[in-house]
Amino acid sequence: MATTLRPRPAAITLTPAAEQRVADLMAKAPEGAIGVKLSTPRRGCSGLAYSVDYVTSEDKFDEKIETPGGTFYVDGGSILYLIGSVMDWREDDFTAGFVFENPNAKGSCGCGESFTV
Repeated sequence: MATTLRPRPAAITLTPAAEQRVADLMAKAPEGAIGVKLSTPRRGCSGLAYSVDYVTSEDKFDEKIETPGGTFYVDGGSILYLIGSVMDWREDDFTAGFVFENPNAKGSCGCGESFTV
């Protein structure tokens, strides 16, 4: 009996609004950009922050998520901090930005710019 491997779920889930924002970013991406990448550099009051940037080359350790509007990457070194997270795009009269629901975050700073695991 042959064993079939089922596809591994993505480390992070993008809401339809986040997928649309990725599409908007890719529509005006600089030349050479192949996608958008999420990473968690060390910074801020709590230690780690969310950073979303254009990416021009694929890293074999990155998680690759195909969305209707373009390719979304998750930094290989950040995946452990992000497993099970939901990424959303929210806009109101005063702010617009990606918002993360991260079950791994044990705390965050008062301004919401950084988190700790």
